[in-house]
Amino acid sequence: MTDNHLGEFLRARRAALRPQDVDMAAYGVRRVAGLRREEVAVLAGVNVDYYARLEQGRERHPSAQVLDALGRALRLGPDAYDHLHQLAGTAPHAPFTHTTDRVSPALRQLMDGYPGAPAFVINRTLDILAANALAEALHTPFERADNLARMAFLDPAGRQFYTRWGYTAQALVGHLRQTAGLDPDSPRLRELVRLLTERSEDFTSLWAAHTVRGKTQDAKHFLHPEVGALDLIYQAFDVRAAPGQQLVVYQAEPGSLSAHALDLLGSLHAGHARPGPGSQAPVTGT
Repeated sequence: MTDNHLGEFLRARRAALRPQDVDMAAYGVRRVAGLRREEVAVLAGVNVDYYARLEQGRERHPSAQVLDALGRALRLGPDAYDHLHQLAGTAPHAPFTHTTDRVSPALRQLMDGYPGAPAFVINRTLDILAANALAEALHTPFERADNLARMAFLDPAGRQFYTRWGYTAQALVGHLRQTAGLDPDSPRLRELVRLLTERSEDFTSLWAAHTVRGKTQDAKHFLHPEVGALDLIYQAFDVRAAPGQQLVVYQAEPGSLSAHALDLLGSLHAGHARPGPGSQAPVTGT
């Protein structure tokens, strides 16, 4: 990770677009994929040299208006748009707040109060800080249920457990890229990125794409060796008392095969809960 976060992001998003994606005619031989700097500058209505300085890190303080224009030119979605402003220091919301990884007793009690729904708490780097019994049972195929990204990319169980592994991998890296915009100097983030880039070519490729995606809600598809296929919906809730923590809750459609599978999973693991993931520091190896 370098300190030219804004420039790296602009280059990666430019490389991800083709002329036809932005209704421009392609011309000349292209040595690399993606738009040229000149094309992005035209689309955003900025000087080409100024845009080049942004990518190179020689200009690091663009105005919010310039960033808005670049966001439109690069066809950024809401999460990527916010990320762009975070990187440039022009985000309109409250300043970044560091948080604790300690999960409050009240939140643990809340999770335990929903025995039929897997629920767990993560931090900005996807470390699992606490989980209820059904969430622990859900993640038993993994050697350690400690960090969602490490589990997906480095644990042998990941590619079987996540039946849409490619989609899941993109979402996890997109979340970590969002975190990099909020806290680019986070020691834990740097440690995790170093580990994953050293041991996973898939992670390295996705990390270089600079795709940004926050956690809100989505469908999840799992294959658990004990109960089979699980098609679930998750909701992620920000923990206001601990900024940076999120409560993630999985649910199945009532009466569905997945709902019955979750009930069976809970029965199989009743009274056999593993030590909570928050009981030790995040593990950095495989």
